[in-house]
Amino acid sequence: MPDSSPLTHFNEQGRARMVDISDKDETKRTATARSTLLMKSDTLNLILEGKMKKGDVLAVAQVAGIMAAKKTSDWIPMCHPIALTGVDIQFSNNGINELYIEATVRTTGPTGVEMEALTAVSAAALTVYDMCKAVEKDMIINSTLLVMKTGGKNGDFHRQDMKA
Repeated sequence: MPDSSPLTHFNEQGRARMVDISDKDETKRTATARSTLLMKSDTLNLILEGKMKKGDVLAVAQVAGIMAAKKTSDWIPMCHPIALTGVDIQFSNNGINELYIEATVRTTGPTGVEMEALTAVSAAALTVYDMCKAVEKDMIINSTLLVMKTGGKNGDFHRQDMKA
């Protein structure tokens, strides 16, 4: 593939490679991702009231998300190990049947943290599912997406349509 290709994870032979970031400038970088879980209102209420038999669902999901962000490069093959400077996971809901998980990840370095934010919300959502599946197996993990990112040579990104 020619050097001008936007697909940076392929070498000249078209094979996968880890991008060399040794000459990139270190900048402050932030990424926020969101995941939504659809569930019955009774399930959401059990979570919010802390009445699930397995314990505090949101506390466990929060720790799972932080741990996942720190280990992203262990299971996303082309991700660089990154020294994260912060991971914050927040929960909100629509009061009916949707739980929202949002993770903001920060670092100062030569590469971004979008994958770490996406991994954090994915792991947190899977943890919620795991802890609640005895009550409701048909929950849906839905619309995991990048909300925004800052820093780096490609500049900032802010999602315009949050209904995606």
